[in-house]
Amino acid sequence: MSKLEPFAESIFVTRPVLPKIEEVTEKLKDIWSIKWLTNNGPQHYMLERELEKYLKVPYLSLFNNGTIALIVACQSLRLQGDVITTPFTFAATPHVLSWNNINPIFCDIDEETMNIDAEKIESMITPRTSAILAVHVFGTPCDVKKIQQVADAYGLKVIYDAAHAFGVEIGDEGIGTFGDISMFSFHATKLYHTVEGGALVHGDKNLKQRIDLLKNFGIKNEDEVVMSGINGKLDEVRAAIGRIMLNYVEEEREKRRKLHEVYNEELGDVAGIKLMPKCGENVKLNYQYYVIRVDEKIFGKSRDYVYDELKKYNVHTRKYFHPLCSEFTCYRQLNSASVENLPVANVVGKQVLSLPMYGDLAADDVRKICRIIKEF
Repeated sequence: MSKLEPFAESIFVTRPVLPKIEEVTEKLKDIWSIKWLTNNGPQHYMLERELEKYLKVPYLSLFNNGTIALIVACQSLRLQGDVITTPFTFAATPHVLSWNNINPIFCDIDEETMNIDAEKIESMITPRTSAILAVHVFGTPCDVKKIQQVADAYGLKVIYDAAHAFGVEIGDEGIGTFGDISMFSFHATKLYHTVEGGALVHGDKNLKQRIDLLKNFGIKNEDEVVMSGINGKLDEVRAAIGRIMLNYVEEEREKRRKLHEVYNEELGDVAGIKLMPKCGENVKLNYQYYVIRVDEKIFGKSRDYVYDELKKYNVHTRKYFHPLCSEFTCYRQLNSASVENLPVANVVGKQVLSLPMYGDLAADDVRKICRIIKEF
């Protein structure tokens, strides 16, 4: 069989970007000096302003994680009834709808981008529909123009799950400027992180006031609680780390861009391997993930075979997203979750494989991973 030896140490699908410990220590000294650990302290305030500038958005509200942020987004827009979304996403996307007593309605995905198919949304709208919850899958922008056209025609709200899309731009516009609200995840596995955290971005000052109340128990002041809220606040320690991490984003993005080029060069001519979708020249990507699709009929081996065999070489990939959300026990009874309604998603879900992608990964290691795959 192969003459290639397994990697001596595990190659994981991703590794967190870590700042210098000395930088964290200096920030901790600032926090310790004033003994303000949470509840919208100076680190929290400064990070919100810095992220607004970096992401090119008018208003940003920090959260302790992206899931809580997305739950609050639905509350802030007073959504109800049905919301059209994608089955090809992380579990949190439909779960936030369920937690708001909203029915997720699954729409099939586009074969190329793997995002929600904007051309199929309109056919799924009913009098119960209140919004569209779309996902910029793997950082590839949705068809934001078409989605907005459909939403405007039917008076629907638009929320974007931009967990994968930190720093992505269309033209000179930040990805968070589209729709009514976008959610970013700052989980440790992301290009940019606060260890654990998230944010909501939007263009409405009044909406920010409502969001900030909702994430702090609905407390307006010492004497007034004006709505039923939740605890979604980001603490000072993680906000401080987030401020440090902003200095690492562009360097990490560039490292990943170069690794994308290596993957493309090595796998671009392999029959049965479909690479990440190509975006227009006006799109600035973040290169957070590198995902391939394995067509078993052409490649000769299944995605699951590649996944299992790579483990033998100490390469840990991820079948991301598998299973589809529509296959979860809690959603499979929905009419919209049927295989007949989601033909493209059900094919893609069995093909997709996320390969190792992080800035400290050596280009030669990427080439070896690709050689292993080609031997299959």
